[in-house]
Amino acid sequence: MKRLRHVLCLTALVSAMVTSTGCTYYDAIQRLTPAEQTEFRVHNKVMTSRQVRAYLAKATAAERTAYLGEIGIPQRFQALEPQDREAILAGSIRQGMSAEGLRYIWGDPYYTQGYPDHDEYWYYLGTPLDLTEYGHQQSDISTIVEVYLVDGRLEWWLETVPTDTEGGTDDGVFLGRYASLCVLCIRGGVQ
Repeated sequence: MKRLRHVLCLTALVSAMVTSTGCTYYDAIQRLTPAEQTEFRVHNKVMTSRQVRAYLAKATAAERTAYLGEIGIPQRFQALEPQDREAILAGSIRQGMSAEGLRYIWGDPYYTQGYPDHDEYWYYLGTPLDLTEYGHQQSDISTIVEVYLVDGRLEWWLETVPTDTEGGTDDGVFLGRYASLCVLCIRGGVQ
């Protein structure tokens, strides 16, 4: 319980700091042309925070495009399968999507379990819609999305809501007990 309180207090502090600097971030995005805003939304979840700041600090569209090329972001996107690129541009995940494609849509997971590139579970905090819009947000513990990957490919995902605020694990990751909202995708199609 102490650990959970500590994590929640720390999360609140970080959220307050982000909120105080968030206006500058969103102002910088609003200064981008509509085409650049679209490009930024496609790539920003695979960029580090340092790369995002450097990108937004560039004075011209040409400088921003050159910077993306320098750090290899467009090359990573073009290396994805066509179906993954289409899903990313549409802002949706799909069964069979590569782990890299999932990172483009939702960013890196909050927590992982299993064996990477073989049999792996990824956990995200937030609703699928919020994950698509903003990426993983550590301050949102109201919903958890569990993603199951086999051989680096998305098999299914499950959106759950914590029902036990006393839950948790020894490593400080809040997992508790959940009430399943719905299975969004399982083998054989959408349910």
